[in-house]
Amino acid sequence: MSSSAPVRSGYHHGDLRNALIRSAAELAQAGGPSSVTIRAAARAVGVTPTAAYRHFAGHEELLEAVKTRAMELLTASVNEALDRLDPVGDPAERGLSRLAAIGRGYFAFALAEPGLFRTAFAGGLPPMPAVAESGPFGKLIEAIDDLAASGYLPPQRRPMAEFAAWASVHGLAMLHLDGPLSAAPREARELALERTIEIIAEGLGGAALTERMREELRRAVQG
Repeated sequence: MSSSAPVRSGYHHGDLRNALIRSAAELAQAGGPSSVTIRAAARAVGVTPTAAYRHFAGHEELLEAVKTRAMELLTASVNEALDRLDPVGDPAERGLSRLAAIGRGYFAFALAEPGLFRTAFAGGLPPMPAVAESGPFGKLIEAIDDLAASGYLPPQRRPMAEFAAWASVHGLAMLHLDGPLSAAPREARELALERTIEIIAEGLGGAALTERMREELRRAVQG
């Protein structure tokens, strides 16, 4: 994915709150959540911290606004991957393709924008109903529900399946960002994602993928 980083625009009178959020998002992009402070965002915009405090009670409130922005950008990456999918007639293959595209959009954003990705999850997420309403997790639930409706995902395997899939791709992203895979070449990263998605798909269905399904997954992962 090409970086969907926030673009700095000049501060216009009456729009200080949004200008501070944009500047704080740029700080997060460069240095992660720990770089987001009222003072630094105010300095970047060209106002005093006192002026910034008229819009944010403190650092935590500004960070929450930046987390929301980071999650919006992560969601945009997932939607972009979904939009690039070719039409697929078979319901099960369509569901698997959507599953793979969601994983690819999620993983691509993590590697392209590590500062914003870390910020999106800084301090945890809101309760599950809010997380599931929109964003990448909501898209994942829809894809897994489609697999269940198609008959590919047996009823006994449906409970909590979205958490297993999310944990697998999120964990792979963190291994590349902060773990032993941080120096892995691009080819290895792509293969790791492809195999992770394939294993998730086979685990959901409880059987080996057909060659046709495997090819659909591969196309969706590669984009």
